[in-house]
Amino acid sequence: MNTMEAILTRRSVRNYQPDMVPQELIDQVLKAGTYAPTGKNLQSPIIIAVTNQEVRDKFAALNNEVMGGAPGTDPFYGAPVVLIVLADRQYPNYKYDGTLVMANLMLAAHELGLGSCWINRAREEFDRPEGKAFLKSLGIEGDYEGIGHCILGYPDGPASAPKPRKKNYVYYVK
Repeated sequence: MNTMEAILTRRSVRNYQPDMVPQELIDQVLKAGTYAPTGKNLQSPIIIAVTNQEVRDKFAALNNEVMGGAPGTDPFYGAPVVLIVLADRQYPNYKYDGTLVMANLMLAAHELGLGSCWINRAREEFDRPEGKAFLKSLGIEGDYEGIGHCILGYPDGPASAPKPRKKNYVYYVK
């Protein structure tokens, strides 16, 4: 699959098989994330790869609480892997840097036959005491903002068809 094909065929996956993704595939996705462009190549983002079911479930519960979802709702749609992208607020482009990391993660996952989806509310999670304590437990210091969760796994069902692109998406100035 070439880059353009990956861009045009990637879809957000919201149903996953319970099978764990092999470590070598997770590592390839993570590597793609670390090669995302960043402002002045300062590499402000970090990625936390969560494959531990208990930790994954704690973040799902916290995310659901932030979302205001019904008790027991899994905002990670059953995906067994959660890649949490955070970026250091001391860098002017940190939000954009983290967003590019998320894009690379999702495109690499698709190319490797994995499903992915960007799940919001990472900012709210890591602004809470629970999120800050988690970072501290990993030895991560600094003023990090949660950018997003890239959930990964094997899709449970076919990809949805792309929606038509809106009119006037692109304007030319010649």
